[in-house]
Amino acid sequence: MRIDRIAAEIDKIAPLKLAQDWDNVGLLIGDADKSVKNILLTIDITKDVLAEAKRLGTDMILSYHPVIWDGLKKITTDGPGGVVFDLVRSQIAVFSIHTALDVAAGGVNDGLAEIVGIRDAEPIGDYVDNPAPDNYKLVVFVPVDAAERVSKAVFAAGAGHIGNYSKCSFQTQGEGSFLPLAGARPAIGRKGKVQKVTEIRFETIVPADKLQACIAVIQTAHPYETPAFDCYRLCNPADKFGLGRIGRLEEPARIAKIIERIKKHTGAKAVGIVGDEKRLVKKAAVCAGSCGKIINSVIAAKVDLYLTGELKHHYALAAQQAGLTCICLSHTVSERFMLKKLAAILRKQLKHVTIKISKKDADPFKWKEL
Repeated sequence: MRIDRIAAEIDKIAPLKLAQDWDNVGLLIGDADKSVKNILLTIDITKDVLAEAKRLGTDMILSYHPVIWDGLKKITTDGPGGVVFDLVRSQIAVFSIHTALDVAAGGVNDGLAEIVGIRDAEPIGDYVDNPAPDNYKLVVFVPVDAAERVSKAVFAAGAGHIGNYSKCSFQTQGEGSFLPLAGARPAIGRKGKVQKVTEIRFETIVPADKLQACIAVIQTAHPYETPAFDCYRLCNPADKFGLGRIGRLEEPARIAKIIERIKKHTGAKAVGIVGDEKRLVKKAAVCAGSCGKIINSVIAAKVDLYLTGELKHHYALAAQQAGLTCICLSHTVSERFMLKKLAAILRKQLKHVTIKISKKDADPFKWKEL
C-alpha cells in the first residue's frame, strides 16, 4: 500500500490540521509513492528503535513524537542528525502525528480522560480550527416525474452523506413558473407563454470537493435546458478542538482508586504526586506529555485532580498553592498506552499492511526505590 494512501487513512484517525502550529507532523522522511508492507509504531525514534526497525524489515515508522523537531543545518552519521541520516540511508519512511493525535476525538487525551473516568470531557485550551471540510446545501427544482432520476445522479456524484447515513435529502412539492424567451428550447411549454409546472424542491448536503461534480450531473440529468438550483455554504459546528480534557467524573473516586486504574491502563510503575493524596475527586483534568501553561486554566477551573506527564517546578508549586492534586506519570508513559489502541484501529483500516508496536521504545527514565 502506498504511503500517500496510508497517510489518508491516518488522517481519518488524527487529522493533521488538528496539530499545533509549532508542531512538525506528517511525512517527515520518505517518498509518498513508496509501497509499504510493514509499519512499526513507536513514541520516539531512538537508535534502539531504528535497529529494531531494520531487523524487522520495516518500510515505515509511525512515530508519535517527530524525529525532526527543529531545522537541521547538517545531517551526518553522528550528532543530532545521526538517526535521520540512518533512516534515509535505510530507506525507512517516517510519519509523525504527535499533537494531532492529542487533539483528535478518541485520541491520547480522550484516552486519559476515560481512564480517570471523566464524563463528557471538553478540551482545556490551545484550540485549533475544526478540520471538517466546508459543506454546502444544494437545492434543485425539478419536475415531479424527473425527481428520482436527478436525485440518484446527485447522490452518485457524492452528495447526501451525513455521518453514517447516505442519500439524505428533503423534498417538498410546489409550483414553478417560467417564460421561454427567443432562443430558448423549452422541454416543457412554448416560447412567449408563461408555463406553470408542478415541481419538487430537492435539498441535500454536498461536501465542498464534490460540489462542482454534483452541479455537472444536474445539467445532464435534469430535463430542463437551464435547470434552477441554489447553493448555500454551511457553517461548521462550533465544536471545540484543543489540548487536554476536563470534566466531572461519572462517579466520584478517591485518588488511590484512580491510581489503580492508571496503573492498569498505562503500565505506569510509579507516579509523582503534588497535593492531597487522599481526596475525593469529583472534577478532573488531563493533558498528555508536558502541557505548559494549560495548568493555569486547570487551576482556574478549580478541579480536584490534574493528570499529566510532567510538570515544571514552578507549575508544581502553583498547583500546590492552589490546593490542586496533580499526578505525573512521566512524559512518554502518559502517551504510550495509546499505541495499542492506534495499532488496533490501523489493522482494521490497513488490512494488507503488517502493524507492529516497537518493543525497544521505552521511557528514558528508570524509576527505583531508594
